[in-house]
Amino acid sequence: MRVIGLDVGEKRIGVAKADSSTRIAIPVGFYAVDGSEWQKIARIANMNNTNFFVLGLPRSNEGNETKQSMYVRNFAKILIEKIPEARIKFQDESFTSVEAEERLKSRKRNYEKGEIDAEAASIILQDFLESFTVGNMMKETELEETAPSGVADTVKAAVTDAKDNVTNLTKKEADKVKLNTKKAKSKLKKVLGFVILPLFALIILGGIGGFFWAKSMLAPVDGICTEGTCEEVKFTVSDGESKSIIATNLEQNGLIKNAFVFKAYMQVFRSDVNLKSGNYLLNKGMSADDIIDRLAKGVDDENTFSFTILPGENIFDIKKKLVDLHYLEEDIDAALIADYDFDFLKDRPEGATIEGYLYGETHEFYNDVTVKEIFEKYLEGMGEVIAQNDLKTKYEARGLSLFEGITLASVVQKEAAASEQPTVAQVFLTRLANGIPLGSDVTVSYAIDKVDPDRQTYVDNQSALTIDSCYNTRQNGGLPCGPISNPSLSALLAVAEPSDTSYLYFLTGDDGMMYYSYTESEHIQNIYSHCQQLCNVSL
Repeated sequence: MRVIGLDVGEKRIGVAKADSSTRIAIPVGFYAVDGSEWQKIARIANMNNTNFFVLGLPRSNEGNETKQSMYVRNFAKILIEKIPEARIKFQDESFTSVEAEERLKSRKRNYEKGEIDAEAASIILQDFLESFTVGNMMKETELEETAPSGVADTVKAAVTDAKDNVTNLTKKEADKVKLNTKKAKSKLKKVLGFVILPLFALIILGGIGGFFWAKSMLAPVDGICTEGTCEEVKFTVSDGESKSIIATNLEQNGLIKNAFVFKAYMQVFRSDVNLKSGNYLLNKGMSADDIIDRLAKGVDDENTFSFTILPGENIFDIKKKLVDLHYLEEDIDAALIADYDFDFLKDRPEGATIEGYLYGETHEFYNDVTVKEIFEKYLEGMGEVIAQNDLKTKYEARGLSLFEGITLASVVQKEAAASEQPTVAQVFLTRLANGIPLGSDVTVSYAIDKVDPDRQTYVDNQSALTIDSCYNTRQNGGLPCGPISNPSLSALLAVAEPSDTSYLYFLTGDDGMMYYSYTESEHIQNIYSHCQQLCNVSL
């Protein structure tokens, strides 16, 4: 389950995201409060296929709500009006922006104010994730109503939340004491099992030498190196790796002396520690405890960086991000058309880029990584999605090659939110089967982005729709000549498993709702009734 975190301010809104399975909050960016923030929030929610939001609720030093708290609560009311299906949870916070700025300062790089808001949003979201389970998220959502008529209940929920925070305080403290007592008893039993009983056996076998041997196995591999001279080793913890596998890999990389002792030590004395995935620079002067602390802290040092490709982004968006990270445009262009050793890329036309195959996700990379290596990581993710969902077979059942299926999914991604994508995919598949042009404006927009991104030639929609391009599905039949974005899993599956409907037309109304029709006359009526503004937006 994906969750979006928001640090709501009067000038900017910081945004973070997380997956409840990994429980790691990642800063995404920030939006200016200028009236367009609602559409942008809705867009990132659609991209992440979620309607669950966590909003930071400021409190004073005494724990009381402030004027800013009421601003956030009012923001929540409007959010649920703008996104009727939104589910909202408040997370108490104070001095979050101060902590966020300290974090950014510690990374020794320049940053702008908006990055502080994004970092603050990740802190708020991380605090929430560490306090709630997925079940609690769904059960304890404070703005439960999904229709605008439920806004009145929002106020009631807010009052209930404030009361619950007070009445539950004592209970939480009592539960904490009980939990600590239980943990202490459990740890004592483990110590008895790990230390006393083995020690008794060792004494019988000939002494306490085993105890000192185990202790030496937890010491640094290179105990005489000093800071700056210790051999550094690149070490990766992959998503889902167990502590046992991590220990084995540490030993194989020469970072610990004995994986068995390391695992046993963690099980008994550091069992509550969660080792986080990511790329690390460790050194052989680190003890077992040093390594555990480093992997528990997660990746946030100056030797690595986080890079995100969002579902729906295309190579123009991705190229801009990489240029901002100081990669050269010529290196990016070369990597986009380079040869990659993946079978699923083989049915692409000759000279095609890897547009459409960079599966949206966040990954950590070392600072010296090449663009080609970055792209390989996202291609691996797409390969896993294709294999796990048997997309090649499912697309062939629809009369499409894998390349054609991904191409259509990239159009569906740009045209509709996840909940509407199966029906939009049905419309396009039906039009293809009947020899009717797709008529998709988003393909025309992509065609213009390739040759006139600043819209200096194609200054209006009339001229845009006449662009001579194989991506112009308003003029040409069939699919565009390649993907126009990197589709999400929901869009890929929508083409593989479309809705059981038979519409020929659709549009997104000014109210954000989708309207479908069977005939052109019905479609024209839908434009007249529901799309006076959005249908005239510049391409």
